[in-house]
Amino acid sequence: MASGKMNTAARVREIIEPFAKQLGLQIWDVRYVKEGASWFLRIFIDKPDGVTIDDCEALSRLIDEPLDQADPVPDSYYLEVSSPGLGRELTRPEHFAQCMGQEIMLKCIRPQNGQKEFAGILKAFDGETIVIETGDQTLSFPKRDLSAVRLNDDNDI
Repeated sequence: MASGKMNTAARVREIIEPFAKQLGLQIWDVRYVKEGASWFLRIFIDKPDGVTIDDCEALSRLIDEPLDQADPVPDSYYLEVSSPGLGRELTRPEHFAQCMGQEIMLKCIRPQNGQKEFAGILKAFDGETIVIETGDQTLSFPKRDLSAVRLNDDNDI
């Protein structure tokens, strides 16, 4: 079932991408998740000068009918369109490319040297390994060993 839900998000992304581009928006992420008894289709958008409520509303209105016609979502759901926010999660290769040189926070699945969270400047990502710089150290992490990678909006490195 999980892969079906991932396929739903990918299908939705394909449908809505042209509409987002039409509005000058980038689709940051699409997530199809169940919370309690309800399903949520969450679309995170971005643009260089920041996302406004009007951007979210415009995309939501523009994609409503195409989503209804294509019917890529198997369940009844709530549609949410929003900005990925300051602490946005980095999940796709283009996210890492876009955030190169910025402060990020990594959370490890298992502790490394007694520590599960690391913060530093994103220096490299080759699709499998993330390299950060923390002060005088350069650290590498296999992406598969991480539970989350986010922009660090804490700025407490």
